[in-house]
Amino acid sequence: MTKADRAVSMDNVTELLDDNAVRVASSAAQAAGVVVRELADLDDLNRVYRLYNEIWRPDPTNPPVTTELLRAMTKAGNYVSGAFDGDRLVGACVGFFGTPPGVRLHSHVAGVSPAAMGRSVGYALKLHQRAWAISRGLTAIEWTFDPLVSRNAYFNLTKLGAVVAEYLPNFYGGMRDGINGDDESDRLLVQWNLHATKVTYGDRSAVVALGRSATGLPVVGTVDGPELVVAAPPDIESLRRTDPAGAREWRVAVREVLGTLLAEGAWVTGFDRSGWYRVTRKDSR
Repeated sequence: MTKADRAVSMDNVTELLDDNAVRVASSAAQAAGVVVRELADLDDLNRVYRLYNEIWRPDPTNPPVTTELLRAMTKAGNYVSGAFDGDRLVGACVGFFGTPPGVRLHSHVAGVSPAAMGRSVGYALKLHQRAWAISRGLTAIEWTFDPLVSRNAYFNLTKLGAVVAEYLPNFYGGMRDGINGDDESDRLLVQWNLHATKVTYGDRSAVVALGRSATGLPVVGTVDGPELVVAAPPDIESLRRTDPAGAREWRVAVREVLGTLLAEGAWVTGFDRSGWYRVTRKDSR
């Protein structure tokens, strides 16, 4: 095969991947009962701003996005999409190009209206974002999420197959909104390889590095083992409202256990529905 033939072959592979990504995204949107489309019109961008205010209930001086910022981002070719149930915007996703150029999209913020929760609207948004990125030759999307929110951990690591890259203590500082409250904004940075299949992990026995007490608070275990599990709280958002001190205790415990393990070279291999991170230590390879 000549160099030109190989180039044509790679173009064909990219085209097939692009077509499949569009079909998968379309099917996910149909299953969720929404239409997902890219947004650039000023009125639509203002609707995204209002939707995010509805979801996060932020400090007025610190909104997740502004209409002006979204306008500038779309003009520069970045990603803003919305999920519509009829004429009603029920979800939105915002991302911008990262480094290295032409490789990565940083997905900054995505949210779904409380009225549309449980319909997999978020999944439809992420698959639309994936198709958009692939069509532009990108190979990865990265984003951050709160490691204490179990449903997001399961969605990102298990359903999408993203991989944890880094633990970021208090990454955004004090966010002062209706979801994060006064808690520090620890985040996990994840990377989603757009050309890879999902990462899975086996059922090998694991040591409890961080568990839960009978009252639902964190209990530090041991890291003496190659395969570890780290608990997350069942419902951190409710805990922040009812027991802020308990929520802070979880934040510190997960930071000290999971954050330290990742800093030492361990990697997260999955997250199960019962609320446990599966972690493999570096020396177990």
